[in-house]
Amino acid sequence: YMRGRTLNEAFIILDEAQNTTVSQMKMFLTRMGEGAKIVVSGDTTQTDLPPQTRSGLIDALHRLQGIEGVVEVRLTKSDIVRHRLVQEIVRAYEEGPDESAARKPARK
Repeated sequence: YMRGRTLNEAFIILDEAQNTTVSQMKMFLTRMGEGAKIVVSGDTTQTDLPPQTRSGLIDALHRLQGIEGVVEVRLTKSDIVRHRLVQEIVRAYEEGPDESAARKPARK
């Protein structure tokens, strides 16, 4: 539970933040107290929210630009440290047809 809490002298990590709603992200970010640091991580290409729900991470990236003390670090394909094929797989999805094409049945 987070509502009503203030996290002082804490190091707080929010992982998979792409799956937060805007209101959840706001609640999380506003819990920061004195001496606290927050790290928010997520992949905006892997959101599991319903299509009509805006990601709190995507919203925060736009909304918090230019605020002193807020820093964004973007990683790219070259930062992938999993199996060597993962970079190629990511590239194939980025360059291939959009997701709506994947929902259509294959032709026989």
